[in-house]
Amino acid sequence: MDTLLSMKKASALLGVHPQTLRAWDRSGVLAPVRMPSGQRRYRLSDIETLIGKGSDTGRTCGIYARVSTKKQEEMGNLARQQERLVVYATANGYKVGLSASDVASGLNPKRRGLAKLIKAAQDGAIAAVIIEYPDRLARFGYEYLERLFGVLGVGLVVMDAQGADTGDSERELVNDLLAIVSSSAARLYGARGGRKVRQQVSSVLAEASAGG
Repeated sequence: MDTLLSMKKASALLGVHPQTLRAWDRSGVLAPVRMPSGQRRYRLSDIETLIGKGSDTGRTCGIYARVSTKKQEEMGNLARQQERLVVYATANGYKVGLSASDVASGLNPKRRGLAKLIKAAQDGAIAAVIIEYPDRLARFGYEYLERLFGVLGVGLVVMDAQGADTGDSERELVNDLLAIVSSSAARLYGARGGRKVRQQVSSVLAEASAGG
């Protein structure tokens, strides 16, 4: 008899948020067993098939998703991004061996999900990394990470190399630019001066956006 896991244990084993499992249920990526109480239970064999345990690592990939803010995660943006990546990977013959994600700025180099992805590449656990857009991996320095994965023998697959032309993407870019301005101004003028410069730049950007 197949082992059934709770949503909490299944999400921990797959390395995804429980909300992602609900999205995967709707899209047919991973169907749960419905208990009489209405609770979801997941077959261990289905999870092992999805993450490719015991399969050829030559077709095992790691997926990486990122959003900048907790609000975006709460709105389901991260879960939907992960869902699209899994569907894409499966459709292209990959087994998802690692699902890594971060809720952080693309400028932040200290991202746990990204570190986990690089570690898997170093260990030879994955043969490819799949991302949705280049800026999901890094706002700046994408080429260096692409080169790093290449040196490690891991392919970098981008679903849309042109990047996302969306309101969320524009807002993220503005926030990242403001973070750079704030950090630089704080070093020059102190914390209070940095906040003042950020407010001034933010105001100018808002006016420019309204005028456009």
